[in-house]
Amino acid sequence: MKKLALCLLACLLCACNGYQTVTVTLPDGFAVRARVADTPEKQEKGLMFVKQLPENEGMLFVFQQDEDQAFWMKNTLIDLDMVFIGSDKRVTSVAEQVPHSYTYTPDDEVAYALGYGQYVLELSAKTAAKHGVTEGAEIKFELAEK
Repeated sequence: MKKLALCLLACLLCACNGYQTVTVTLPDGFAVRARVADTPEKQEKGLMFVKQLPENEGMLFVFQQDEDQAFWMKNTLIDLDMVFIGSDKRVTSVAEQVPHSYTYTPDDEVAYALGYGQYVLELSAKTAAKHGVTEGAEIKFELAEK
């Protein structure tokens, strides 16, 4: 019951923040609930200050077309993989285990990840490794029309 209440609260928080959620299916069939960051305002914060990320949660960044992406992460409190996905919904590259930094470091460490695609999926590093997220793998999801 407590778990259900927490899930409902998380869904409400996403709705209040204006985030659409989408189910992303990883190569082995594992389903991840991802917040959709499809505007610059939503993309700017990402999962910056998240302290825990369950295995079945992430964030999907959506861009207009396939392009080179220079992704940065500041004050990351968890180890993340940045999964770059092309418009064909196949993984173009995985920036593995972008290391977490700490808010108390003098220059607020910034981690960079470079890749190519129309989408970037942020997942915990453990989730990506456990569920077969590798270059060339197909990732399934359907975005709502705007």
